[in-house]
Amino acid sequence: MQLFKPLETDKGEDKSDCKTTEKICCLIIGSGPAGYTAAIYAARANLKPVLYTGLQQGGQLTITTDVENFPGYPEGVSGPEMMEDLRKQAEKFGTDVRFGIATSSDFSGKPLKVTFDGTAEIVADVIIIATGATAKFLGIPAEKKYAGMGVSACATCDGFFYRGKDVAVVGGGDTACEEASYLANLCSKVYMIVRRDVFRASKPMQHRVMTAPNIEILWKCQLDDLFGTNGVEGAVVVREKGTPEEEKFNIKIDGLFLAVGHTPNSDIFKPWVETGETGYIITEPGSTCTRVPGVFAAGDVMDYVYRQAVTAAASGCKAAIDAERYLTEML
Repeated sequence: MQLFKPLETDKGEDKSDCKTTEKICCLIIGSGPAGYTAAIYAARANLKPVLYTGLQQGGQLTITTDVENFPGYPEGVSGPEMMEDLRKQAEKFGTDVRFGIATSSDFSGKPLKVTFDGTAEIVADVIIIATGATAKFLGIPAEKKYAGMGVSACATCDGFFYRGKDVAVVGGGDTACEEASYLANLCSKVYMIVRRDVFRASKPMQHRVMTAPNIEILWKCQLDDLFGTNGVEGAVVVREKGTPEEEKFNIKIDGLFLAVGHTPNSDIFKPWVETGETGYIITEPGSTCTRVPGVFAAGDVMDYVYRQAVTAAASGCKAAIDAERYLTEML
């Protein structure tokens, strides 16, 4: 039995702005664990979801070599392989998966509208935003060179692979201190590369890293480069860069963790949904509902605390259930 009837499709060309318009029931934006899980639940609920993948199909996990902390994979799985499994499962239940980048949105009234690639306008009854967040990088070439070969932006995700080894964390805020503390329980040595001579982190977090016996803080230092043959084997660090006291030295490490923050991919939705100071979408307590009726947010675009694949998937499930209940109430 079909619970919800998708709106009629109109693919006629709009002569005024050269856009094609398509009317659907459920639109999901983003193809990480949150987006694909939302699609699985929405498709099983007969919402006929259309999912747009965004530029990075599969999200951040596609640049992760091994995933060992996602339930159901006792032997571990590569990030791209896991995301391919999720995509296939979403399509199995009828999700229409498409490649496209959301370029603008209009939630000023009903129905809700999102434009992809500047030309395709999707008009939907409900929208699930699962666009994720992008890790901030320092901008040095070595970050790309060693991506997946010793450079990570998530200690909780990848720290397990560096048990008993030496690593470095770049950053001086709460995230950096939390990452360093986590790694200190796994690794032999943790260097913290801090640009300033003080932490930006809270006092409790500062105390935790400064009292850890295997954390060494490199004050007034910046990462200059990485080196290694088949992966990261060390880092070039500059102390007091640009001053007469500038000093360059090497440290031996097996992995580098960037903890300089994430940028939620929420810009095009900010005119309509509520966001915090750092851009994360704010949802109602205990739900995935935004302040716009019919618009829901899931995954890293609204989660600045956990940022894990399994929590993103869970919130995608919640968003689909919230969307289904919303549509039921609207009938």
